[in-house]
Amino acid sequence: MYVQIDLDGPAGTLRVSGHGLPTVELVRAPGTEPDAHTPIGTRKAALLRLTVDGEPAVVRPARGRLLRRSYRVDVRTGGHRHRLVPTSYDTSRLTRDGRRVGSLISSGDGRVTDTWEDGATPLDIAVGTALAAAFGTGAAPWFETVGDIVSELIP
Repeated sequence: MYVQIDLDGPAGTLRVSGHGLPTVELVRAPGTEPDAHTPIGTRKAALLRLTVDGEPAVVRPARGRLLRRSYRVDVRTGGHRHRLVPTSYDTSRLTRDGRRVGSLISSGDGRVTDTWEDGATPLDIAVGTALAAAFGTGAAPWFETVGDIVSELIP
């Protein structure tokens, strides 16, 4: 299935579409300065507007701190809850209502590599691709992050 990803990080816009897929659009609030670490420019839910096939949806990115799960992103749309959460340095897992539906890789450059489980729906594919493109995937394990912090503090 062909998925079109249109990401403009500096402008804070993302559009995911394709034949047979619902169109997903994620927009950062106009006039807000993008952060340097998030492809869409922010992890603040109050600054983001998500629509799926023109209908408003709820997006809740976690703060992205020490633990891998702190980089999770939750979406509620179409009566389902999707969650994208890092599982390795570069990969994140997408679940729908707690069931694994795919694995995604994106470095934040607007490209996404995906692997879908049997039973993944067009909604799963569109939402998962949008989340991976907007927020990137993967994260370092907590002990490595702590090690980096400690090494920065030692003169």
